[in-house]
Amino acid sequence: MFSGLFSPFMVHSWEATSVVAVVAGVVGFFVVVRGATFAAHAIPQGAFTGAAGAALVGTSTLLGSGLVALAAVVAIARWGRKGRHDVVTALVLVGMLATGALFLSLGSQYADQTFSLLFGEPLAVSAGYLWPTVGLGVACTGLVLSSYRRLLLTAAAPELARARGVVPERADFWFLLAVGAATTLALPVVGALLVFSLMIGPPAASRSLTDRPGAALALSVGLALVTVWTAMVASYASNWPLGAFVGASAVVWYLVGRAASSHRRRARARAAVRS
Repeated sequence: MFSGLFSPFMVHSWEATSVVAVVAGVVGFFVVVRGATFAAHAIPQGAFTGAAGAALVGTSTLLGSGLVALAAVVAIARWGRKGRHDVVTALVLVGMLATGALFLSLGSQYADQTFSLLFGEPLAVSAGYLWPTVGLGVACTGLVLSSYRRLLLTAAAPELARARGVVPERADFWFLLAVGAATTLALPVVGALLVFSLMIGPPAASRSLTDRPGAALALSVGLALVTVWTAMVASYASNWPLGAFVGASAVVWYLVGRAASSHRRRARARAAVRS
């Protein structure tokens, strides 16, 4: 059953899912720390809309998803400064969903395109998609890690960040740009509906399992890799969408993290009573 898992045509799939997992683990850590889960849900809809539009006109879905995801990032970052951030994010989400549905309805392969864009198609990754994905993944990870201290500082103490010359709004824009890049490269692999689950489940669990930011970031990447590798095997064996297994794993990781956190608090309470 599993003899073809590492066949030549599957190698690109393993490489692409691994790149997606590393980027999702890094970016997702800051999504959780900064409380940006709503934006991490909305921006993939921009990528979905761009991919649907690109498929309609017959151009690169990676290019289309990247351009429209960038437009969503700019809209959220710019309009969110002048109004309620959650309201602006919701309006961008609604607008992208409506436009994406229109693009798909105008296409000639509605069902296949919808399934692929919403739930991913990791077993159909080609070399032509892989190398742009690797390049985008390296750029995205580098952008986040180079801003590691600024992102943490603006999330924990924005006023202190201003006093040190760090502009929280500027850091927020670059962070949203990283989210847009991460969702663009993850869209064909896990799909628009569940790409954000990979950026939420493993990072949230890592935050519950350790209080040290560096260790939590590394653990987030590790859990994301385990998630996609396990999902790849399950998807290959069952012929079910990989996104379904990624979403289920995200919930499991979160529950494991919460259980471990509760156990740690009870252990500390018992130790305090004994002392």
